[in-house]
Amino acid sequence: MAVSMSFISPILASLIIFFVIWVGAVSASKPHIISFRSPNLYPEGLTWDPIDQHFIVGSLRQRTINSVSDAGVVDTLISDLSLPENVTFLGVTVDNHHRRLLAVVQAMEPLPPFSALAAYDLRSRKRLFLAPLHGDADLDSSLSRQIANDVTVDFSGNAYVTNAAANFIWKVNAKGEASIFSRSPVFTEYPVNRSSPYSFCGLNGIIYNSLGYLLVVQSNTGKMFKVDAEDGRARLVLLPRDLPWSKAWFLKSDDGWAQGAIFDETALEPEWFPTSVTIGGGERVYVIYGHLEEGVFGKGEREVFSIEEVTSGRESGEEKIWVYVLLGLGLAYFLFWRFQMKQLIKNMDKKTN
Repeated sequence: MAVSMSFISPILASLIIFFVIWVGAVSASKPHIISFRSPNLYPEGLTWDPIDQHFIVGSLRQRTINSVSDAGVVDTLISDLSLPENVTFLGVTVDNHHRRLLAVVQAMEPLPPFSALAAYDLRSRKRLFLAPLHGDADLDSSLSRQIANDVTVDFSGNAYVTNAAANFIWKVNAKGEASIFSRSPVFTEYPVNRSSPYSFCGLNGIIYNSLGYLLVVQSNTGKMFKVDAEDGRARLVLLPRDLPWSKAWFLKSDDGWAQGAIFDETALEPEWFPTSVTIGGGERVYVIYGHLEEGVFGKGEREVFSIEEVTSGRESGEEKIWVYVLLGLGLAYFLFWRFQMKQLIKNMDKKTN
């Protein structure tokens, strides 16, 4: 089947997942590699369920969401055949407070337009709602379709979904009611290289911070924005440079993300199409290699995929650092502490005994 470049462009750019973890230093041990088998799955999205202790991955065309254990055992978590055929599960995230799985559902060309956010109960595995995601008929009239990309969730169950085509953010409340939340003019202020294969893939990865703001990255400019979670106002986060997608970048900020600095960087395997990062068991950072180019362009059959740990050689000498792992404009968010949590607990026990 012929596939237009508009199909692969949003998939080349990665997604963003929000986590806070406690670690003493970035792992310097041998990276953990999980190989798993699932014929023609071509997973793009990746997240971790801290309760059931397994990874969750999407699928390019199978209308399934699967769990993957640390040992590489695959189980079908969700099979939703009521969705249109050949739609893609892009961003996935666990709403742990409400025990829901949120998944972005997107149809790419040449399929008819379809963008939605699906919510599934992780206990019963039944769908709670399917919220259609629409644009503005007047403002988005030049677009052939919306492109729902990634999702994050706040503690009240409100989900925030990026639109990579129209550069705005949807909000979907806990009841499944969707609205356009932020269409800030800052999202379209910066020049785009129109010769780039993903020039029209705009807002992509997104995370919610409990202090009341979102961070969102833009694939076609390499920019990061801080968005007020109450009113949708946005401003640019100043970074040392626009960052490409071929590495994992470790970023930090000391001023609440008015600006950010590069903490470290790690090379990846771009030929294997790394697309998403998450924090798994043992507070380790993982990337998924979904080999999406093969799936998109029909380059034969594939059965084996992998989830691999991303490590940094640096250790923190500061009291604490908020660190974002940036993967091709996708992030995992976590907190480095100077001392390991076990050591901290031991010290507290000594003081109380």
